[in-house]
Amino acid sequence: MLFFDFTTMKIAQHTLKLLCFLLITLSGSISFAANDTTQKDTGEINTSEKVKDYIAHHIKDSHDFHLVSYTNDAGERKHVGFPLPVILWSSNGLATFMSSEFHHTDDGSVIVEKNGSKFVKVHSKIYELEPNASSISFDDEKHPINANRVIDFSITKSVFGMLVAGILMLLLFGGLARQYKKTAIPKGFGRVLEPLVIYVRDEIARPNVGEKHYRKFTGYLLTVFFFIWVLNLMGLTPLGFNVTGQLAVTAALAVFTLIIYTVSGNADYWKHMLWMPGVPVLIRPFLAVIEIAGAFIVKPFSLLVRLFANISAGHIIVMSLIAIMVVMKTELGAFGSTLLSFVLSLFITLIELLVAFLQAYIFTMLSALFIGMAVAEHDHDHKHDDHGKESTDAEDVRSEFI
Repeated sequence: MLFFDFTTMKIAQHTLKLLCFLLITLSGSISFAANDTTQKDTGEINTSEKVKDYIAHHIKDSHDFHLVSYTNDAGERKHVGFPLPVILWSSNGLATFMSSEFHHTDDGSVIVEKNGSKFVKVHSKIYELEPNASSISFDDEKHPINANRVIDFSITKSVFGMLVAGILMLLLFGGLARQYKKTAIPKGFGRVLEPLVIYVRDEIARPNVGEKHYRKFTGYLLTVFFFIWVLNLMGLTPLGFNVTGQLAVTAALAVFTLIIYTVSGNADYWKHMLWMPGVPVLIRPFLAVIEIAGAFIVKPFSLLVRLFANISAGHIIVMSLIAIMVVMKTELGAFGSTLLSFVLSLFITLIELLVAFLQAYIFTMLSALFIGMAVAEHDHDHKHDDHGKESTDAEDVRSEFI
């Protein structure tokens, strides 16, 4: 446990430098305006309204990476980032191109013609214009009236982030498994991973799933824990990932847990859910409805909302504190507002490091608890071995990896 605390401290120390770079980079993306807001709009983030729009756009998924924007000497607004592949299924079939063809616009002003179709991007959504339309039109509620949504298979920023996290996990844990085949003690970064693996196994899987079944589900629990944790940490980098702050991602993770504990449920689980013993017969149908709603709605909903809400809220708070340098520039001056913004943002970002781990832990722990409830054998006296296998030595972990 002492070694685990030491490795965690080392990770925090290395991450602190990254956090300072993060705050400086994000600060640079919100430009200062020397003139008042009545002058020509250069696209700079220099008003409270623009700050709100910027934050709302930042936490959403997008078709490209936008790192920073600046205005050159000619007064032109320049954007720094890199594009991602756009893959669409339209009325004329498959269409592919790079997101840079939209020229960083999000108001439908740029039309991309591919495979006989015309595409526009509005509020991070891509539409196909009707054949006779030369520009997009909106109704009073700002909804397109001459364009239709397409099936979007694009590699968005969130998809790219999940691919990076998956590849990173394969490399790290694949390397750890290869080390276990050669030696009982891992080397290098494997020494950081081993206590984390032991922690998930002995502190989450074993006590919640049970000694009899925990090995069967430890692989999934390890995967979901490190997947969420890595994505949460990536969300603290200047690249602006907010993968676990996307409702579709957290919903998919919750559905995986739902499928696992539903398929793995034993006879006792379904008996207690559908026809609970030990209660009056007239009450059993009502309890069955409550139990079914809890299993298929409440449990997955609690998983997806908790992760989505906490991660999104963290990003919004950090971005709002960074924006202090803009919205309070008049009251505190450039130096005072920047200093206050930096100090508060650094403090909250350090807390976000804890939240990144905590949310991965909570999601994994609740998943293990729901699975354990499904595989538990009721009304039976089980004897558990409190010795031998309860040890947390590296040899047990080695056997599981191999």
